[in-house]
Amino acid sequence: MSFIKDFKEFAMKGNVIDMAVGVIVGGAFGKIVSSLVNDIIMPLVSVITGGDGFANMKYIITPAQEATAEGVAAVEEVAVNYGMFIQNIVDFFIIAFSIFVALKVVMKFKKKEEEAPAEPPAPSNEEVLLTEIRDLLKKQK
Repeated sequence: MSFIKDFKEFAMKGNVIDMAVGVIVGGAFGKIVSSLVNDIIMPLVSVITGGDGFANMKYIITPAQEATAEGVAAVEEVAVNYGMFIQNIVDFFIIAFSIFVALKVVMKFKKKEEEAPAEPPAPSNEEVLLTEIRDLLKKQK
């Protein structure tokens, strides 16, 4: 029973929940960036370079072979898909740049919070009582 209680306390801490939200948002953001690269950037690059797209760029090591009537089994193509690798590199740089910009903005706001002057502490009970006594003495004069 203690294990379940400990796990519940751990799971309900703010940092764990914040991290879970970050992972979910990060996953969705990754899909958006992948779509940006695959559906917008890479087709434009392929038009500019005159190719049929980076996704189709590959170095074929062993070509595919269809099954024959003599009973020879089909062989799948073995290739190095360097075009997909290039797309993934572009994905990475866009995500890394986006995270860099987001962290820069967050750090800018944190600096402003740190630079703001702290409010003076609330007066202690003794100070409040002494102030009331002083005000009463002033009224009596």
